[in-house]
Amino acid sequence: MTMNLSPEHPCFTTIRRRRDLLADGYTDSTLRMAVKAGVLHRIRHGAYVDGHVWLSLDQAAKHALLARAALGSARTRSVISHVSALPFHEAPVWGFDLAEAHLTREDHKAGRHESGVQQHRGIVLPEDVMDVHGLRVMSATRTALELTTLDQPEAALVAICFLLHSGRTTADALLARLDQSITLWPDTLSTRRILRLADRRIESPAEARFVHLCWRTGVPLPEPQVEVRDHNGRFLGRVDFAWRQFGVFVEIDGREKYVKHLREGESAADAVVREKRREDRIRAATGWRCLRLTWADLATAERTAARIRAVLAGLAA
Repeated sequence: MTMNLSPEHPCFTTIRRRRDLLADGYTDSTLRMAVKAGVLHRIRHGAYVDGHVWLSLDQAAKHALLARAALGSARTRSVISHVSALPFHEAPVWGFDLAEAHLTREDHKAGRHESGVQQHRGIVLPEDVMDVHGLRVMSATRTALELTTLDQPEAALVAICFLLHSGRTTADALLARLDQSITLWPDTLSTRRILRLADRRIESPAEARFVHLCWRTGVPLPEPQVEVRDHNGRFLGRVDFAWRQFGVFVEIDGREKYVKHLREGESAADAVVREKRREDRIRAATGWRCLRLTWADLATAERTAARIRAVLAGLAA
């Protein structure tokens, strides 16, 4: 199985190996000096990248380089897995610890933990592995399941919802692969709980975090991406979430949301005004109340949940 990630993608930034740098005239002493001066950046033992290039990379691409460097020095046949596979699927790495690369060994021996690398043991099926320009990377389906074992359910949900929404995997594929390894997969109760929350309709990390917030705090789970029409059936818009039974809809605000849906010749401010008019039309046609949340609200789960409960209780009274 192969992926369509361009070889020009930042994940494939050139890694310069120590042996090659020594062959080019560097010594260990001058390598240390180059790193100190910022000319080179040391990814991990024996692996470097040009300093100015490193500074230009985002956190996902930097982690991809760490994973590639770790795979290149692995002493046994391994696959880039877990969090480390996410950049190669262009999936968000929000909420995960990126300090260590994750590899899964294929020799069935116990995993090891060493500086900058977490090795996992697992049974790897042929369909679990994708070829990404010569790199062995776990498939989106296998990666999604692995994420549920890392005790970071919110971050896992964010990434899995992306993989579902982008079509890189499906709910049926996830359950089928899980059932293949039911006796070997650790903590399948946790895995199934996260998979029940995951939904291909969820379009952003903020939306996935909101679903997790509701589940974690006991707020009734809302319906995502609800289409709203007037009494004539005319489409008025789509809201991020809604509790139809309470007559409440949720919009999660963020600059990314407005920039993503900019029309030609439109500024972000124009998009905000257009969004407000859309909200007014929906409220006028349905009588529903709008609850707007921001990324900051998602970081204060209990406070935000109390606010939601107050709104729902007031409307249910």
